[in-house]
Amino acid sequence: MTSIVLMALLVILVLLGAPIGFTLILLPTFYVLLVGDIPLLLIPNQMFEAINAYTLVAIPFFMLTGELMTTGAITDRLVDFSSRIIGRMRGSLAQVNILVSMFFAGMNGSVVADTATVGSLLIPAMKLRGYEPEFAAGLTAVSATIGGIIPPSIAMIILANAGGISVGALFAGGILPGLLIGFVLMIMTYIIAVRRDYERSDEAFSWGALGRSAASASFALIIPVVLVGSVVGGIAGVVEAGAITAMTAMILGMFVYKAATLNDIVAAFVRAYRTSAVVFIIIAAAGPFSWLLTTLGAIDALEAWLLSFGQSPILFALVLCGFIYILGMIMDAAANIIVVGPVLIEVCVRVGYPDVQAALIVVVGFLIGTVTPPIGVGYFTSAAIARASLERVAVSMLPYLMALAVLLFVVVIWPDLTMWLPVAWGFVEG
Repeated sequence: MTSIVLMALLVILVLLGAPIGFTLILLPTFYVLLVGDIPLLLIPNQMFEAINAYTLVAIPFFMLTGELMTTGAITDRLVDFSSRIIGRMRGSLAQVNILVSMFFAGMNGSVVADTATVGSLLIPAMKLRGYEPEFAAGLTAVSATIGGIIPPSIAMIILANAGGISVGALFAGGILPGLLIGFVLMIMTYIIAVRRDYERSDEAFSWGALGRSAASASFALIIPVVLVGSVVGGIAGVVEAGAITAMTAMILGMFVYKAATLNDIVAAFVRAYRTSAVVFIIIAAAGPFSWLLTTLGAIDALEAWLLSFGQSPILFALVLCGFIYILGMIMDAAANIIVVGPVLIEVCVRVGYPDVQAALIVVVGFLIGTVTPPIGVGYFTSAAIARASLERVAVSMLPYLMALAVLLFVVVIWPDLTMWLPVAWGFVEG
């Protein structure tokens, strides 16, 4: 009963707008003060233990890479390259939005960063080309989920640290689901664009123009290859790969494209520092909250409840997807991954899932929640950029969110989608 009351308080505070990090610290602090026989020093100790992991150092590097990409005009070249690929397809600018998110995903690893960067570039352009603001915002938010699934992924790094799973295996396993989500979104967008008679590019597809654009963006396109290749190939760890990626983005912006000044670089470092601080505050705050739920028996109760559906694979998949989807709607992805991610992986493994597939189910599900109303941060970010009504944006997202829910179910019931590459690349035994 105590666990239910605490979770209800957490949801109420979040819905009222309280910072998630503050809320996660507040509840266990009150519990310690009420019980009286637990030292208050336990709270900062649990916070320190939550962030005391070397792999988490990669997060600021990926944040910095995203900021440097925007400062150094790298994203502009990706937009132009994507436009050349799409050509005169109906709804071309909307398709470019999705394709750029797929490229950007291979360099940054953050849903929020993807939403803010791609949205600030393409949402105003989409509005000028006749797209409704709510549609532009909704599409941008939904396509940004790819940013946390195609490696590198900050969510995967956090979960690998919390669940003791290979980061390289998760990176390899996230490639095919991320690409599948992108292709499904492009098909749906094309159907919607035809029905609503959205614009198409004035320039027809040209191999020559595509080649010139590819050459212009070639250095930028090397970033995900170097990053993923070094981690998956065992050449460098995820932290070292993140540092190499950030350094590459800075060199491209300053010396190759010559679009970033020293002041721009310093400003990018400051923005990356602030964004990383927010992530680390949430990770640290999730430590004592996770301890509280374990102490009260809530984690054990959740495990027993989910295992009660384990005899029916389809029913278990539906319940698991529903639980992840709903929790993702009301809690931050990083907090969810730390607090309940490990127990969800353990339950899935006991039911018969490989641990890598189980981890990717958790990551995909919680990242979908990041852009899902009513409080998904990606949803708010895109709506703010588009200056669109939250209610209208939510309605425009419904078809896409339904498709993402189906795709999450596919990830659950189709092991090869997430396991083929980790097995092929030697991370997991076949």
